[in-house]
Amino acid sequence: MKKQTRSRRRRQVPLRSRRRHNRHGRPKKSGNTYTVGLAAGYQEGVRAGTESFGTYFDGTSIIIPSFNQRDYLQKCIESIHDHTPSPYEIIVVDNASTDGSAEYLQSVGGVVRYRVLDRNRGFAGATNVGLMMAKGNKLLLLNNDTIVTPHWLDNLLACLNSDPNIGMVGPVTNYISGDQRIEVPYTEENGILPFARRFNASDPAKWQRTDRLTGFCLLFRRELWEQTGYLDEGFEIGNFEDDDFNIRVRLQGYALIIARDTFIHHFGSVSMKALGSKFHEVNDRNEHVYMDKWGNPHDLIHAVRNSGAGRPPQGESSFFPQGVVVRGVTETRYWIEGGMRRPIVGEAVVPVVRLSQIDVRRWPAGEPVSAAEVEASWYDQPQIWEADGVMYMAENGLRRRVPSAKAAEAWSLSLRQAALSPEQLGQLGEGLPVIAPVRVAEHL
Repeated sequence: MKKQTRSRRRRQVPLRSRRRHNRHGRPKKSGNTYTVGLAAGYQEGVRAGTESFGTYFDGTSIIIPSFNQRDYLQKCIESIHDHTPSPYEIIVVDNASTDGSAEYLQSVGGVVRYRVLDRNRGFAGATNVGLMMAKGNKLLLLNNDTIVTPHWLDNLLACLNSDPNIGMVGPVTNYISGDQRIEVPYTEENGILPFARRFNASDPAKWQRTDRLTGFCLLFRRELWEQTGYLDEGFEIGNFEDDDFNIRVRLQGYALIIARDTFIHHFGSVSMKALGSKFHEVNDRNEHVYMDKWGNPHDLIHAVRNSGAGRPPQGESSFFPQGVVVRGVTETRYWIEGGMRRPIVGEAVVPVVRLSQIDVRRWPAGEPVSAAEVEASWYDQPQIWEADGVMYMAENGLRRRVPSAKAAEAWSLSLRQAALSPEQLGQLGEGLPVIAPVRVAEHL
């Protein structure tokens, strides 16, 4: 009898059992099964995120706000993968782009954590969402129109880790305002890497202290963010939110450093240029917001450093007044007194200042206080007055400079006006200035 040979034909699988794939090799989205699976995956992500809240990895969270620049974003992400051996995660927050950015992020979702916002919240708003999502003990803000280069992150980390007094570090680039701009020999994109390989040789002698770092690439420790807080969303769309953050970091006594041994390519304000004729309108508005908030911030920094007060013990909250009512993301109101936050029992009919939760938590919790006590105390708290064109607030035997009308208005201090004689003023010691809190969305 003739021996049967093994058939080379593949066993046919019923059509309903075959796993269908799209051209990227991923399962096709098929009706209810996909929807159920997506919902289950989302719930699993929520559970895992809740369980890991407050735990961080020894690496860098690279936060990229993005708006309608899919091709630039893809180049940026690919360059990070190619040139970053140090531990990192990529977080992209998309400002409701309409160019397919969301679909691209979904296609690379396994290697990028991302969130697509339902509206454009600007650079500060998207960055704040990314900061809230970050899990690294180092945080890095990066524009989506950049290409990072060999040794970029290792060099920046070496600079930041060299001194605990360094607050933030930034590289040099080909396209930016200020001292971080350098001339480059290349004119085409294929010239970026050859130049950067020669340039990016770690050299502490090339680290330069500065008064300003631009926000296209900023590296700092998680501890600095916890002490300083979110970017101010009062700067709508973009521009000046990085200048504002610089001032807040420097007020705490930290140094800003340009790592001149580190180069990354910057195509240059691509999202802002896309605004067209609206660019100048946005820029001028934010400049006015900055000036109204700070007046002369460099004079303020100089005064703080000369006061000998040292590093503020409660970070940016040390620059907030006492005797005010605040709240975070919950409805709980707190009475700020003696460097503590005391939950208010009942409804106190006094102004309430909205802060981010990270600001509120810097004050240690104290004993509850009744609404009646708060109302009785509020108008008895330190008053403000003006002397030689400068506003001051008296608090615990100190005079605290209020640098702008905006700061006074933000804390409702203008409701407490009074007059002090030059003799009374001279009897007060010099305290830390009172600055305006940042504006942050109700829910990040």
